[in-house]
This record gives sequence, structure tokens and C-alpha cells, in this order.
Amino acid sequence: MSWSAILVLAAGAYAFKVLGLVVLGGRTMPAVVSRCVALLPAALLPALIAVQTLTTDDQWVLDARAAGVGAAIIAAWRRAPFPVVILLGAAVTAAVRAI
Repeated sequence: MSWSAILVLAAGAYAFKVLGLVVLGGRTMPAVVSRCVALLPAALLPALIAVQTLTTDDQWVLDARAAGVGAAIIAAWRRAPFPVVILLGAAVTAAVRAI
């Protein structure tokens, strides 16, 4: 999947949100629907990261990218500052590719 496809999908998702506001107007959604809609971005981001990291040409691949993302996940879980998470992920990816 290319960046242009991701940007088109993001624009489409934003358009659907705006369309929902226009269509629903002053109506309120049921609480169950509101909670589900609020959780969608938190579910979509990891899915996009997994697809971009673990697939190449429609095949599952475990390579240096997976190691870098794994290191970044652990650093984020340990509450490292965001620049450290990014640099650690890049450094681990580079080190695995060098090996």
C-alpha cells in the first residue's frame, strides 16, 4: 500500500465523518455507537502499522522492519520519550539490516 492510498483513505474517512455530522445534524447517537466510533482510530492505526511492517507484495514477511517496530513498541510501553522511541526503532532496524 502506498502513501498516496493511505492519504486518500484518510481523506475519505474524514469526509465520512463530516457527512455524518451533516446528516445527523443535531441528533444524538446512541451511547453504544458513540463508544464504538471513538475506538475506531485506536484500532485502525495499529492495523495500518502491522500491514506496512509485516507485508511485502501481498506476502507476510518478518525482516528488519519487524524488529525495529518491536523495539519501538517496547520503548513506548516503557514510557520512553517519543524521539527516543523513533530513534531506537530506526537504530534497531539499521542494526538488523547490517547483520
